[in-house]
Amino acid sequence: MASLGCCSSLSLTRTSQLNFSNNHKRIMTCKPLRKRNVEIRAEVNYVSSDEAKELVAAEGYAVLDVRDSSQYDRAHIKSCYHVPLFIEDKDNDPGTIVKRTVHNNFSGLFFGIPFTKRNTEFVKSVGSQFSPDSKLLLVCQEGLRSSAAANELEKAGFENISCITSGLQSVKPGKIPHLYRTFESVGSAELQNAGKAGLVTVQGKISAVLGTVLICAYLFITFFPDQAEKILQMVPGS
Repeated sequence: MASLGCCSSLSLTRTSQLNFSNNHKRIMTCKPLRKRNVEIRAEVNYVSSDEAKELVAAEGYAVLDVRDSSQYDRAHIKSCYHVPLFIEDKDNDPGTIVKRTVHNNFSGLFFGIPFTKRNTEFVKSVGSQFSPDSKLLLVCQEGLRSSAAANELEKAGFENISCITSGLQSVKPGKIPHLYRTFESVGSAELQNAGKAGLVTVQGKISAVLGTVLICAYLFITFFPDQAEKILQMVPGS
């Protein structure tokens, strides 16, 4: 019985050794873990209009205007570069003609916004003028297009990009810079008003004129009631 016990214990030992060696081989033959490539990109810096002016004046940032040509012509920062993210769509295929007609009769008529399409050469055009390590301050009217343009340039390898958070509409008025608090501009309008055009501006001017007339009439009636009454009596049907 003792010999049987020894044999059984030896067989168990050999079996466990075989199992361990097989498991060990299986562990050793596992495929090595693949290393993940981690891509580190610079973050876009969003600043206020005052901070943006400081970047240009003190740190040598170049201003890159990404608005369409119509807004750029109305007003832009002096000595800036212009590469539009969207360009006017002049294609004459049937679908584009229909879309352009609808756009011009509504948004174009009321807001003065041209019918545009994405500029497929945007990154290439910027790359032909600036190196990836250039310091760029991207500007647009409300901050949306400059943010989209910054993402494209970031993916292309540009490292030092800043944007004005709310765009040029947040820039303080005035064509002559004062204590680095505004930008010197070029054009027929102020920078913060360069996005306003079409019937909306006409309506705004009419509303301003009517408001001025009503205020003057109210003041006249308040301070000169007798004269106002005589004038009203001269109106037919009063």
